[in-house]
Amino acid sequence: MKHHFVGIAGNIGVGKTTFTDLLCKRFGWDPHYEVVVDNPYLKDFYGDMLRWSFNLQIYFLSKRFQVQKQIQKLSNTIVQDRTIYEDAKIFARSIHDMKNMDDRDWENYQELFGEMTSYLRPPDLIVYLQASTDALISRIKKRGRDYEQDIDLEYLHLLNIYYDRWINELLESKEIPVLVIKTDGKDFLTDPDYCENVYQQIYNFLNKE
Repeated sequence: MKHHFVGIAGNIGVGKTTFTDLLCKRFGWDPHYEVVVDNPYLKDFYGDMLRWSFNLQIYFLSKRFQVQKQIQKLSNTIVQDRTIYEDAKIFARSIHDMKNMDDRDWENYQELFGEMTSYLRPPDLIVYLQASTDALISRIKKRGRDYEQDIDLEYLHLLNIYYDRWINELLESKEIPVLVIKTDGKDFLTDPDYCENVYQQIYNFLNKE
């Protein structure tokens, strides 16, 4: 099997990190996790989006770009917990559309994102973990991260809309291959049959002739 680059995409609370860990253990692949706990802007952002949105998005963009540079030198199949594309297509765009990032910062961010991604290898496959807003809320409460407990529910729902729109655009353009996995009513940690089915879908997709 040749080495691949797989991106795990999905909204806050959908289970990307858990799934990345399980998938990599299943096949012996290398995980690259999203930097969240050490993000110095996240708590401030949830308290004042307008003030901290640009700082937050630049931080995420910088960290994910560092990971992407490592991915350029594949020595094994790599699985990335959230892709760099989600920063621009979902989070920065929704924040700007909600008037929580001004036009000047948005244009600056877009230009920087375009320059950075022009040098990067796109994923061989994006696995989109899809969940309803109600399911996301339940999972966020269950995992109990302090900085996530005050997330605006309308904002979470808006992100879901942006995710579905972005994934549909990718499916239509075929710019990057996408596999959509519906996760409502499923649990990666307690449903091994469900997990194995998803694992095999990903493996078969990467290795199809």
